[in-house]
Amino acid sequence: MLVPALSRYWTKFLSQRDSLRIAQRFSVGCNARKDQVPKGRLIDLATEPFSTVPSGLGRDSTPFPTLKRWAIVAYPFGINALFSLFLSVLVTFLAGCGKKHEPIAATGESLPSATVRVQKIETVKQPAVEEVVGTVQPKLQAVIEAKVSGRITRLPVTVGQSVKQGDMLVELATQEVQARLDQATAAFRQAELDFNRVSNLHKQTAATQAELDTAQARFTVAKGAVAEAEAMSGYAKIVAPFDGVVARKVADEGDLAMPGKPLIELEGRAGLRLVADVPNLLASHVLPEAKLAVRVDTQADLITGTVAEISPTADPASRTVRVKVDLPETAGLRSGQFGRLAVPVSEAAFLFVPPQALVRRGQLEILFVAADGKAQMRLVRTGKQTAQGIEILAGLTAGEAVVVEGAATLRDGQPLQMR
Repeated sequence: MLVPALSRYWTKFLSQRDSLRIAQRFSVGCNARKDQVPKGRLIDLATEPFSTVPSGLGRDSTPFPTLKRWAIVAYPFGINALFSLFLSVLVTFLAGCGKKHEPIAATGESLPSATVRVQKIETVKQPAVEEVVGTVQPKLQAVIEAKVSGRITRLPVTVGQSVKQGDMLVELATQEVQARLDQATAAFRQAELDFNRVSNLHKQTAATQAELDTAQARFTVAKGAVAEAEAMSGYAKIVAPFDGVVARKVADEGDLAMPGKPLIELEGRAGLRLVADVPNLLASHVLPEAKLAVRVDTQADLITGTVAEISPTADPASRTVRVKVDLPETAGLRSGQFGRLAVPVSEAAFLFVPPQALVRRGQLEILFVAADGKAQMRLVRTGKQTAQGIEILAGLTAGEAVVVEGAATLRDGQPLQMR
């Protein structure tokens, strides 16, 4: 519509160019009086084929300022050849752009048929869950510390080494403890001799009962001192309290061991568990001995665990309840890994598609639906990936047939052949 209109106005402009120049000649006498303008020529000017005649330009009364303004506006169109050339080029360009093009044929009509396999997707009712983060920990673990001070002379274990109950882990050099044991042993022997002598004298009525009681008390104290020194001496050798694996070494040979200073972290072989802090609002949905799903990033499949412990109290700072879920023996599962505990809260309907049905092109997630024998492209929004498949949150309706094999090379509108 624009190009024909411009062409018509350009033709009219060329035919009106002489009339514009007439207006130019009348504008020269800008200082002439009104009665000096020849009215007869103005009448000819008014009858020229202009689409619009300025107001005041008439047969009997034509104020000069109105004529002057109109002539000044028309003046460039009459004498500027460069502007006329520009208009000619512009009209030619627009005329070329305004050509009608034949519409491109539909994409699907020229595509070959594709042999695919489709699957009808139905809703699946499953419990709706809320995931709570947790940490994989061993069921049995211990931090080995020294009960007495001493320099570490032997530390024969390494990280990852398996140990049995009673195996030596750390040996300390405790000369002070040994000296105390020797002193206690000598005092015990002397107290034993004194008690035996006083006891014989008491039998011969040569010693009083008070002397016998005093000797017996000294003997008992010395015996206890020997037992204490022997126990302290036994602390110089630290052994494994249970069968397990050395998870961490905090000290090494030559370090000074002190009470309360960790030396080794030992993990038992009883298995692993997930420890999670469940919010108060979800804690009521967790029951003892319940089977809950656990998702660990390093595991491709979900792990089903059993609730072993539920704390009877909530943490007042975080408003959470600690829950421990025992996990079965799983290859590649290690303590310290990050996990998610699925807490069921309600039941809902879900749509799942096989992983091979989903096509990813850049940031787009696409499914192809078989409709009227052709592939219909659908942009979808996905959720979690479970054992049933990939959850579809939007873009797909229950009951539709989704292409599950051969979808990677399909295009929208492409004819389909089912197999």
